Amino acid sequence: MATYLGWLLIALMALMTADVLWGVLTRYALGHQASWTEELARFLLIWIGCLGAAYAAGKDMHLSIDLLSPRLSPAGRQWLGVGIRLLTLLFAVSVLLVGGIELIRFTYLLGQYSPALNLPMSLVYAAVPLSGLLTAYFELAALVANYPRN
Repeated sequence: MATYLGWLLIALMALMTADVLWGVLTRYALGHQASWTEELARFLLIWIGCLGAAYAAGKDMHLSIDLLSPRLSPAGRQWLGVGIRLLTLLFAVSVLLVGGIELIRFTYLLGQYSPALNLPMSLVYAAVPLSGLLTAYFELAALVANYPRN
């Protein structure tokens, strides 16, 4: 799953690069920037940031401070890892998934649309609960695969 997510992130980065280049080209070659390029870049950055966080969780690449684990026994390190994964799972479900669904619901009910692209903002914000769902999936899979068995 993380591999497919990685390819999607590459495609989104390529699209954002092309979008920004088009914006710069239209600004300097034509004298005025295409109005939609800045907004699209901002929305793509939201999706890349949210999905990139889920990708990092799936690849176990999140930044961490390693002060406690060197002082623990191997079994203690394993249980610390389980606790960290459970906290990450709790955050992904409660804040990203549930909070993201509420964010989508509110923006949909308010009928918010983006000014230049006229996209529903609920579509833009759908990256948040999707990121929570993917992060929860990756954390659950890691918990099942690495659960201490002693």
